[in-house]
Amino acid sequence: MSNPLKSLTEEYLPAIDTEMRSVLHEPDGMAPADDLFYGMIHYHMGWKDQDLERMMLNSGKRIRPLLSLLTCNAAGGAWEQAVPAAAAIEIIHNFSLVHDDIQDASDTRRGRQTVWTLWGAPQAINTGDAMFAMAHLSLNRLADRGVPPANVVRAFRRFDETCVRLTQGQYADMSFETRDDVTTDEYMDMITGKTAVLIALSAELGALIAGADDETINHYATFGRDLGLAFQIQDDILGIWGDESLTGKSAATDIETRKKSLPVLYGLEQSAALRDLYAQPDGSNDNFVRDAVTSLDATDARAYATELVTEYSNSALGNLEAAAPQGDAGVALFQLTDQLLHRNY
Repeated sequence: MSNPLKSLTEEYLPAIDTEMRSVLHEPDGMAPADDLFYGMIHYHMGWKDQDLERMMLNSGKRIRPLLSLLTCNAAGGAWEQAVPAAAAIEIIHNFSLVHDDIQDASDTRRGRQTVWTLWGAPQAINTGDAMFAMAHLSLNRLADRGVPPANVVRAFRRFDETCVRLTQGQYADMSFETRDDVTTDEYMDMITGKTAVLIALSAELGALIAGADDETINHYATFGRDLGLAFQIQDDILGIWGDESLTGKSAATDIETRKKSLPVLYGLEQSAALRDLYAQPDGSNDNFVRDAVTSLDATDARAYATELVTEYSNSALGNLEAAAPQGDAGVALFQLTDQLLHRNY
């Protein structure tokens, strides 16, 4: 039995990796003193270890760039033309991770020390800045693939608009850390900026490069956005009620760290008891996790979040169907969507 998602993934991912390596590689004749400049980028990407020796780390499933190429193909285009955009999206995603790690004071990512813990925050900031610029250089390569100039300009505008939304989402996420009055509406706007808009752009650019009409492009963009929202809310649910043997982390972690996820914010809006519990100083209640989950269950917070997952999942699928994706790539898009929406880890 054929599996279009598996076969197309195996075809697309090497092309994406090759393009990113070309964009993020030091130019010929680069002085040895600049080795660390590129070395820090390659370390973050999983291509080198901290001694800058070559290695190959599993750097994730590349969902966003894969989505771009599948969409381009399914919308009737040549997926090869979209490879520079797919690489640009993955590079900009990784730029945001380098800076997020500094802002969140995260020591590890993908099981390794983060760039800033090894080489300091100033150099890590510069590494992220370089990747931001290189993502734009990658997008420039669309012209070399025969993409019409008007579509290249439009792709750049949407790319930069999305970058602004990414930083707005990060701003909101950081501001939530010092606030006790965050609402569920504010949270939804935050995850739209921080997570969903880049997934939306991935599908949108694929359709744009394929030469699809505006209605079809909008359907693909809305599909990506709502897929991203459903994915993030499902992640919030798993962060509290997930199976530890599958998620790989303690189900209590999100509660212990008082993470302002959607179920928690909904529970705080509904329950005075939960608000009183969260007002207690850290470490003052040995049963904090148990009591918090009990209060969340009493407010039906899980059911509320699950209902939103269903709502956004149905919208994503409805827009994908309206876009009428064709061929094996169209089948693969539905397969990928099903995997992302029905995961339990």
